[in-house]
Amino acid sequence: MAKRYTDEFLGTMGMRKLLVKLSLPAMIGMMVNALYNVVDTIYLGRGVGPLAIGGLTIVFPFQMIVMAIGMTIGVGAASVISRNLGSGRRERAYHAAGTALTVSVLLGLLMTIGGVLFLDQILRLFGASDTLLSYARSYLSVILIGIPLISFSMTSNNIVRAEGKATVAMISMLIGTGMNSILDPIFIFLFHLGIKGAAIATVISQGLSFLFLLLFFMTGKSSLDLKIRHLVPKTGLFKEIVLIGLPVFVRQAGGSVLAVIMNNVLFIYGGDLAISAYGVLNKLLMFTLMPLFGIVQGFQPIAGYNYGARKFNRVQQSIKSSIFVTTLMSSFSFLIMMIFPEFLIGLFTTDKTLISISVNAMRKVIIFVPLLGIQIVGAAFFQAVGKALPSLILGMTRQIIFLIPLVLILPHFLGLNGVWFSFPGADIGAVTVTLIWLLKELKSLGILHLEHKALLDSAAPNLVKEEI
Repeated sequence: MAKRYTDEFLGTMGMRKLLVKLSLPAMIGMMVNALYNVVDTIYLGRGVGPLAIGGLTIVFPFQMIVMAIGMTIGVGAASVISRNLGSGRRERAYHAAGTALTVSVLLGLLMTIGGVLFLDQILRLFGASDTLLSYARSYLSVILIGIPLISFSMTSNNIVRAEGKATVAMISMLIGTGMNSILDPIFIFLFHLGIKGAAIATVISQGLSFLFLLLFFMTGKSSLDLKIRHLVPKTGLFKEIVLIGLPVFVRQAGGSVLAVIMNNVLFIYGGDLAISAYGVLNKLLMFTLMPLFGIVQGFQPIAGYNYGARKFNRVQQSIKSSIFVTTLMSSFSFLIMMIFPEFLIGLFTTDKTLISISVNAMRKVIIFVPLLGIQIVGAAFFQAVGKALPSLILGMTRQIIFLIPLVLILPHFLGLNGVWFSFPGADIGAVTVTLIWLLKELKSLGILHLEHKALLDSAAPNLVKEEI
């Protein structure tokens, strides 16, 4: 009897049930993570002041680079692992996981060293004014210590999801964000450490998440049977992981470049409070988009596994179901933000000027948020099935191809409002490009399904004869 593996349900379970099984834990984890970011900003805004939010916004591009590296390795490895598990090449899947884990820690260490050596130069580059520099320095100098832990955790979460263990990934996120929410007020208010206290809470919490994931792999609870030999990086697998994960890096690094440009443009047209307003808006948008990314994190192992197993009809089903759910969710979030902007912004600050700037920005930025599910699912699909070029291009469309040029051009004509109108312009452009590409791919999957079905039907009589 053939050995059965715990990841086989990815190719057999009903699609709706499967999407719920993998996406719900990811959504919970992402929502809690987004909620932590919101609460963290509320603590700083109300406990330290509006300029602390500005300091946090200055550091955000660097944090995005850290996330870019962790997600590049993690998403690339997840695609390789899912497809190889689906096709039965398990040893190759184990080597991919080990390579990813080792490389993520090494790259995290390099980022820590670089950050320590060039701390002030980095913050100045990211748009820190004389007023915001001290806040940003206090926060980033502590965060640098935890970067290898953060990088490992982000990579591990994607690997765990690739083997269908979405609940484990959720628990690791809950540990990090839950502890952070508890420790934040203790270090900020009780110990009077301000913005540095928020950073200390983050590092401690990420360390606990790191330990949980490390024990998960070491105690044999993973279906990936990792040995010491698997942790030695393999050049071929590393190249494949990076190639597939490159769109994530481009998108995240593009977000970091965008944040740097935004900080500088906002300072020119609106000053420090405009930067703080963008920081508040960013947290709310993150809270809106995180559930969508939770759906995508459940969708990717399904698409990758079934593509590797040549079950193309199931890949089609997963795409359509994911787009339907993400569109419903983003539409609901859009309505909430349009109806209650003052209340949402007021959670972060009592400063009337900051509230006014932020509300004006929100009503313009979110115009096309209901359509973003198409773009997010589309880009994630091409990553999941190992098609690096379309994934790379789609990953670049919103932030690099559309948004950055618009942010640089529109403010010359519309002032600060030009910055905010850049977002819906980029959204509609990215969604249009993604939809065209995705419709073509859905048609191709339909053809592949019919061809594979015909091949199986023609092989069936021969199999019967062999058995007789």
